[in-house]
Amino acid sequence: MARQGEARHRAARHRASTASTTSTGTHRAVGRRRTVAAWPVACVVLLGLLVAGWFGWNWADGVQESRAAAEAADCQQGDTTIRVAVDPALEQPVTTAANRWNRARTVVQEHCVHVTVTATPSAEVYDSLTTSDTGAPAAWLPDSTTWLDELNRARPDLLGSSGLPVATGPDGEYPFLAIAGDGELLRQHAAQSFQKYLLEPAQQAEFRQAGLGPADD
Repeated sequence: MARQGEARHRAARHRASTASTTSTGTHRAVGRRRTVAAWPVACVVLLGLLVAGWFGWNWADGVQESRAAAEAADCQQGDTTIRVAVDPALEQPVTTAANRWNRARTVVQEHCVHVTVTATPSAEVYDSLTTSDTGAPAAWLPDSTTWLDELNRARPDLLGSSGLPVATGPDGEYPFLAIAGDGELLRQHAAQSFQKYLLEPAQQAEFRQAGLGPADD
């Protein structure tokens, strides 16, 4: 009996020891896991967005300032306007070309030059040029080179260019004459630049659409 009691006592001690070990192991297995707080990550992301926005705003502002500075540098001497008198047959193509020139804010000698076009019969322009010293246009496009010959005889001092044709018509060529004058160098340079502009392909196409031939025909 004593041996049986001792055996039962040993078995009970063994079960208690096993249960204790299992409980401890299970407790460790199901213990709470450690986690990282979310607010530091959110702060880092927010800071990154703020920095990116700041750089983006400064970049856009810098681009606007650069464009404004470039435009100001192109027209350092400001704006100026020249008037071009044309025969009525040339009004549409020359006006279209002038509008394109003006939109581009074309620069001549550090001035942004604006071109205005007035359609006036060639005889009226000739009479004005030969009878008055004021109100002359910067350039004249008559309906014939004959008018340039007449002006050369009456007022040779007004011929500021050779009268290169910019278009042709049924009755002949349409010359472009820059009008000369004392102290009008900027106006003459602007007129000559506009003459070259009218000879470019895009502007020559406008003369064709108006039923006129290009200058090289």
